[in-house]
Amino acid sequence: MTSRIERTATYAILALFAVLALTPVIGILSTAFSSPNSVGGGFALPDTLHWSNFQQAWQRGHFGTYLGNSVLVTLVVVTASTVLSILAAYAFGTMRFRGSTLLFYLFVLGLTLPQEALVVPLYFDLRYFHLTDTYWALILPQTAQSLAFGVFWMRTYFMNSTRSVIEAARVDGANTWTTLWRILVPMGRPAITTLIVITFMWTWNEFLMALVMISDESLRTVPLGLAFFQGQQSADTTLLAAASALIALPVVVVYVALQRKFIEGMLSGAVKE
Repeated sequence: MTSRIERTATYAILALFAVLALTPVIGILSTAFSSPNSVGGGFALPDTLHWSNFQQAWQRGHFGTYLGNSVLVTLVVVTASTVLSILAAYAFGTMRFRGSTLLFYLFVLGLTLPQEALVVPLYFDLRYFHLTDTYWALILPQTAQSLAFGVFWMRTYFMNSTRSVIEAARVDGANTWTTLWRILVPMGRPAITTLIVITFMWTWNEFLMALVMISDESLRTVPLGLAFFQGQQSADTTLLAAASALIALPVVVVYVALQRKFIEGMLSGAVKE
């Protein structure tokens, strides 16, 4: 039974981490609503909420164009990586074939390689195939990067699926394809939703890959719009904070919309292995 002291200590630790997590967010929002002429910003509460900062940030950061590019790239990456992760993880989690363990660890190896070490050789490879300055230069690498985590995540779900359900489906005549899409995928909605939210967040916030692969103004994504607020000697802090809030807003909306399934997926044993 949890004692009063233990409960108090638990709440104190949770409150401490909540403050640490929310402090940067409050600082960004406070700066975003400050007067454009203010020097302080940060945690100083603004006298008036300057909503015009967001309008200026939207126009100056070319978000009207960049937003469409980000939406297109993110939708394709999330859809492709989710479908491919489910298919590959289903094979690794429920089937036994020669070389399956080695192939799986090759996928997991992708989780250990830092993007900074891959981006330069990847740039020359894509340039050889004339894919730089195209949407494919963003979609293909990010789909491959997301697959490493997606296969690992979904394989664990399939390995921990109830065997009796799968065997019952096969006794009733369901083939491998039917068992996957009509039984295991509907049962795994929390794990799949968690995968979608994480992949969406990674893809939407991707900066380095877009910076290296794209030089065409019309193909840039929203994180690159932040560069318009950073000069060589100074930065427009107020508009930079407003632009950061605009970029983070879609991620917050997606998380709030799917938070129940996301938390359920995190807690339902998707990482029991």
